Amino acid sequence: MAMVGLFWIGEDSVYVGAEPEGAASGVRLSEDGVGALGAGRGGFWTWDQVVRIEAHDVPVRSGVRRLASMAFDAALVVVTGDGRLPPAFTVEVATAEETVQVDVHAAVAGGIYLPSEYELSVALLQRLADGGTGIGDLLAWGRDHAAEDTPPREEREALLRQWAGA
Repeated sequence: MAMVGLFWIGEDSVYVGAEPEGAASGVRLSEDGVGALGAGRGGFWTWDQVVRIEAHDVPVRSGVRRLASMAFDAALVVVTGDGRLPPAFTVEVATAEETVQVDVHAAVAGGIYLPSEYELSVALLQRLADGGTGIGDLLAWGRDHAAEDTPPREEREALLRQWAGA
């Protein structure tokens, strides 16, 4: 799997944030629709039911501040021996009948996203929800490239621009 913006992309599914393990919560995007995963979080909506998908409280910092935060966190782990989970953020999935909030973990190294990738990811989430683009483009890319690991920043941003129509 490979990380592109807020998305963790594999061959048959896309996760907003990291792919959940065990009972951890998560949001899975597939050809069929949007699924809320995790203990007590089960829910599924077809794409025609979804009216909005938003990400809230995403850790975003400029390149320099992101590196400083990552260095601090690494030093803290060395000193305390206490490894921490990556930061979490909330994904909100709305239909005409309900709005569900799911906490997900950041998939990016260091847990902090660059502003450009965050903004393009938010635009892509809205286009997916309003039917302006389909998840098929992300899945096709995942089938061809996810085994290669996460692409460099410039390529990730180009992909997000293409998918979001920006």
